[in-house]
Amino acid sequence: MMTDKRKLTGAALGGITQNPVFVLVLGMCPVLGTQNLESALILGIATLAVLVFSNLLISLLRKLIPDQVRIPAYILIIATLVTLVDLFLGHFLAPSSYDSVSTYVALIVVNCIVLGRAEAFASKNGPLYAAVDGLSMGLGFTVALALYGLLRELLAKGTIYGVSVFGDGYVGIELFGKTAGAFILLGLLMALFNVVYAAVRKKTDGSKRATLAAELEANKLSQAEAQDDVQAESDVNSAAEPIEPNGKEEA
Repeated sequence: MMTDKRKLTGAALGGITQNPVFVLVLGMCPVLGTQNLESALILGIATLAVLVFSNLLISLLRKLIPDQVRIPAYILIIATLVTLVDLFLGHFLAPSSYDSVSTYVALIVVNCIVLGRAEAFASKNGPLYAAVDGLSMGLGFTVALALYGLLRELLAKGTIYGVSVFGDGYVGIELFGKTAGAFILLGLLMALFNVVYAAVRKKTDGSKRATLAAELEANKLSQAEAQDDVQAESDVNSAAEPIEPNGKEEA
């Protein structure tokens, strides 16, 4: 089976063009509950793992799962993976770190990102595309969550991953430690992301249009040169043909 490079590229870039946090606005519960970089990375990587393996399994089983029970089947697969991830985190993380994210890890089961990609993409595409889509979306979610957690921790406490940045004298902006500040920061990051993405896309589209116009012009010149060559060859052939006399010679 041949790989559709265009579809594969679209799946690979999905984490940017359809970023779960800044574009699709999905999975807001763990995002708004994230207050520092550490918990953001833990939640992001946990969601990434569930996304990749749930997409892969659902794609492999898509022809075996009856359409009438597909949503319960997807939730069962996702819940199993979340349980495995939760057990892994509980075993390897420090108790304080695990306690800070355990509630949100359990909510990955009903996270709109995971179930949405299962229904919209994995159930309609092959395993390779589904796995790449899960990886891209998971990375996009993790990066967005990490950026949000980093800024919120920095503004509210003056630290990054628990390390003081502004010194002991920094009081912190109390607003960003509260729910209102969480919404304000998220809105600002969404606006910034979409402004930058729109500018990059406009520049890229302009470059594509210029390249296409240059290719069309080059094709027109090539066609014109080919026509000139054909005409010149025709003229040469006409000149080389012997001229027959029109009348009979007189006796």
